[in-house]
Amino acid sequence: MKRSLMWFRNDLRLADNPALIAASGAREALVCLYIVEPRWFVADNWHSRRIGDHQWRFLQQSLQDLDQRLGELGQQLLIRIGDPLTIIPQLMRNHWLNDLYCSAPFGEEERRQYLTLQQQLGEQRCHAIEGSTLFRLEQLPLPLSQLPASFSKFRKQMAAIAPAKPLPAPRLLPASLQLQSEFLPPLATLPQALFCGGESAGLQHAEHYFDSAAPQTYKQTRNALDDWCSSTKFSPWLAHGCLSPRQLWQAISTHEAQQSRNDSTDWIRVELLWREYFQWLALSAQSRLFAFTGTQGIRRPTSFYPERFAKWCQGATPYPIINAAINQLNATGYTSNRARQLLASCFVHELALDWRYGAAYFQQQLIDHDVGCNWGNWQYLAGVGQDPRGWRQFDLAKQTEIYDPDGEFIAKWGGDRHPAPLDSLDHSDWPVTARAEP
Repeated sequence: MKRSLMWFRNDLRLADNPALIAASGAREALVCLYIVEPRWFVADNWHSRRIGDHQWRFLQQSLQDLDQRLGELGQQLLIRIGDPLTIIPQLMRNHWLNDLYCSAPFGEEERRQYLTLQQQLGEQRCHAIEGSTLFRLEQLPLPLSQLPASFSKFRKQMAAIAPAKPLPAPRLLPASLQLQSEFLPPLATLPQALFCGGESAGLQHAEHYFDSAAPQTYKQTRNALDDWCSSTKFSPWLAHGCLSPRQLWQAISTHEAQQSRNDSTDWIRVELLWREYFQWLALSAQSRLFAFTGTQGIRRPTSFYPERFAKWCQGATPYPIINAAINQLNATGYTSNRARQLLASCFVHELALDWRYGAAYFQQQLIDHDVGCNWGNWQYLAGVGQDPRGWRQFDLAKQTEIYDPDGEFIAKWGGDRHPAPLDSLDHSDWPVTARAEP
């Protein structure tokens, strides 16, 4: 009689979850597992944690929702705290579990974990099922090693290829072993919580969005700095796998059948393709996704000035629009795509900082952090990634005139509170570079 272990990670949903469907073939019992790793909450070499308060809150809500939805099928979500390389072999050995199932990983650390488990458990017992992307690897027109150097080329190559339809949620699951979960601390109390985690909330948001007229004007409104309806806001649920990109692709088509298809609805597909491109880039680039010279092996003239980094993190730079954007990010865990581009451009150009510190801070603060999208976009703006135009810089004054002409965004988020110089100076007028943590 077969017993299986389903290891949830960035796929916290029942619907369109191929790994869960494969795991549900167990005839005797199924253990549904999520592992919280303590290392996520410890500052790394770039002075930031992997998960900050906003993302942690969203994640806990997503786990609670997943447990509730599993409970409706007679299952439960088992929570463990520790190292997957220790916990999973122990569970499989102690409870006679035959096979491990999970969604195929794209991040370098996640891949290394899975490959190590394959070595420990045996390759025939481990099953990584693709389910986080629009397309399967076999659908790509070229080998992954030949991934196009620009998104525009990738988009053209994929134009004639249709994603598969999303899979329905299972109606039945094998019996649970009723193991005891480990205790998680209560949800953090945050001043502003824009998003509620979980598949239920994600499906509700998608239904509300596509029932509205907002998709019809998305292309015109998507660059707004601070307006809930201006963009889709799907990214948190996509990042944690509460929604799948194939579900959203199908929802776009349904919306177009009910209302109309235009440049705006097409552009939502383009955004999903951007996400798709960065997922495959992460898998292809592996450790180069985190290298100073990026995927292109280019060395840019940046360094690390601790005081500048601290002021950028605290919204205390000489640039009001940058201060406002980082203040919004710190308060809510979210800021618009336009604001993210400005923050990254300022970081590598005006502040001349090593882009990896900025990417790591985003990873900590963003409620919708996705390893491929975040680190790929930072490389793109830093001029070391998939950008044929090279090292681009935004004119912050011009961007302010275009996107915040009346200063409403800056005023709302306190962007003009810190007119102080960028650097402290010593007696010789040299910048003081003593360490100053954010």
